[in-house]
Amino acid sequence: MLRLLLLVLLLAAPGLAAAQGGKAPKDLVRARLVAEAAALTPGRTVTLGLHLAMKPGWHVYWRNPGDSGLPPEMAWRLPEGFSVGPTQWPAPERIPVQTLMNFGYEGTVTLLVPLHVPETLPESLRAGGRVPLSGTLSYLVCEEICIPGTAELALEMPLVSDPGAAPEPDPAQARLFAEARAALPVPAPFPVRAVREGETLALQLDRPDGAPPIRDAAFFPYAESALDNAAEQNLQGEAGTQRLLLKPGEAAVAPEALGGVLTFDEGGTRRAYAVGPEPAVTPAAVPAAAPSATPPPAPATATAEAETLTLWSAAGLALLGGLVLNLMPCVFPVLSIKVLSLVKQAGEARGRVRLHGLAYTAGVVASFLGLAGLLIALKAGGAGIGWGFQLQSPVVVILLAYGLFAVGLSLSGAVHVGGRLAGLGDGLTRRSGYQGSFFTGVLATLVATPCTAPFMGAAVGFALTQPAWVGLLVFACLGLGLALPFLALTAFPGALSLLPRPGAWMETVKGALAFPVYATAAWLIWVLAQQVGPNGLLGALGGLVLVGLTAWAWERARAAGRIGTGLGRATAVLALAGALALAAALDGQRGGAAGVQLAGIEEPFTQARLDALRAEGRTVFVDMTAAWCITCQVNERMVLSREAVQAAFRAGSVAYLKGDWTNQNPEITRLLESHGRSGVPLYLVYKGKGEARLLPQILTEALVIAEVGGDRLAAR
Repeated sequence: MLRLLLLVLLLAAPGLAAAQGGKAPKDLVRARLVAEAAALTPGRTVTLGLHLAMKPGWHVYWRNPGDSGLPPEMAWRLPEGFSVGPTQWPAPERIPVQTLMNFGYEGTVTLLVPLHVPETLPESLRAGGRVPLSGTLSYLVCEEICIPGTAELALEMPLVSDPGAAPEPDPAQARLFAEARAALPVPAPFPVRAVREGETLALQLDRPDGAPPIRDAAFFPYAESALDNAAEQNLQGEAGTQRLLLKPGEAAVAPEALGGVLTFDEGGTRRAYAVGPEPAVTPAAVPAAAPSATPPPAPATATAEAETLTLWSAAGLALLGGLVLNLMPCVFPVLSIKVLSLVKQAGEARGRVRLHGLAYTAGVVASFLGLAGLLIALKAGGAGIGWGFQLQSPVVVILLAYGLFAVGLSLSGAVHVGGRLAGLGDGLTRRSGYQGSFFTGVLATLVATPCTAPFMGAAVGFALTQPAWVGLLVFACLGLGLALPFLALTAFPGALSLLPRPGAWMETVKGALAFPVYATAAWLIWVLAQQVGPNGLLGALGGLVLVGLTAWAWERARAAGRIGTGLGRATAVLALAGALALAAALDGQRGGAAGVQLAGIEEPFTQARLDALRAEGRTVFVDMTAAWCITCQVNERMVLSREAVQAAFRAGSVAYLKGDWTNQNPEITRLLESHGRSGVPLYLVYKGKGEARLLPQILTEALVIAEVGGDRLAAR
């Protein structure tokens, strides 16, 4: 049991470490709120500045942070009638971090924000003559690690008594605002257009003849997944028409819709130009209520559970969600294998049977705590990930498929893992000792992560928005729910007497259980097919062949002589090494879209497209999905692909935006987080500019048709 305790501590360590995280040191970012004008004039607009000074080597992020990170965000507290406009962002820099490319600012930066002063002021302001402006600035500051931080900013400004007088500039801030405006991108003085050339996007710069040569050109897209941010951007041509070659990202953005900021060095001067369409402005710039005002009601998203969750209600939902996970097709085969092993132990001492249940529960809970701690730590570091994040890695998917394929081979009797290899693969989950029960819990957790059961989504979303210790407690309840049926069975060993007596039938059942395990491995290969190209898929299938060769060679070596044993084991080791090498090579392969394609309706999700459709007053159905999400696939095949649903979409001119989270996509992650969710599926219905309606995770035809207005159309 000592080894078992050590394994629990090792798996739970990331979660415990995340719970100890502290606040960012104050000297990493020094933030202040400044104003360009010395005073405010009723009915006029003045410019405020959010000035951030970073410690050398550290950086904050642009509006599109690139491959990771979060942009600074200000939650304003303004007097009644005052409002702020959209933030004006200076041109960013490319900041490479290992294999990622981020967009942000080092040194200092000033974000400009227009403040609109109402013509009619409240009595309290007219009497006092000074206006309090304040808010909470949230930011993520990064070096090799990322640390979230907040700053309480405040400023008091006098009022101009003459309503017709123009705001006088503050001389003390003149230089700062002049430098901030000089850093803003301006419209390009020459034609710039994006064209698609095969698999490449080319930004064509039609500069006049005789213009000085440019160098160090870079393009920063407004949409987070429009380009492969880390890909090299090559500038072709010396004068006149020049082309900047870009690699498209996962979101299929049409060339004419590609907007962003183009920067380059021209004769020693850095230029920054706004190119293409600006994304639609959403109501995000509405200020928070003043401290003395009554807080505004929360947006009317769909579920009451998201509005009223507390720690204990979230823990209860997590427990129920974990319980339902046992019925998911990815978990049930693994649990069945362990229940079968309990039949063999029906005659053992009750205390020993209970310890098997506790060991299994320890494996499940420790694995959930480990995954949760890692997820919390990565999110605190700026990674745009959520529940099931490990399955966004092709390497993890194929290794899990390899492991389940090996389990299936063992159940089929093709290989028997001996005592010396009891620490590997299926030997871990099928041992009669406590280690076998513990690692069955670990495996059950790993294969459960693609599933999002009812009750689970809101609980996980709540957990990831709370302090680390709260998040870990909720995830521990989720693990306890998953382990509860097996734990209950072992807590009352008398229930085992109701099961059939051990006998030859068990070998037949064991062999039959291999096939759902094979089916799970086949499903994982299908998931991989959505993530990698044809060459990557061929490599993964080749790896499965090598796993089979490993099992066959090792089994043959058991009955061979000394030379045959050595050759067999050497062959097995080499085959396994080849399979692992093929798995490692998959990390650079990406591609494919998940799920059912709804012809004539479906568009790829981008935040810019959603904003544009809402500005048009369209009804928009947003479907956030992933290839590894079983619930998503069932909903798409059993509900969303049905003719009645598609007819309702067409009849109501409903826009269908589908976000594929099979691979990481920061725009999708942010939308999930904004609705209190950490994983897919997520279904939203927008009626024009109104708030989103959040639908349940299990859809029905009638529900979807009613939400998009198809029932009213049918009644006409």
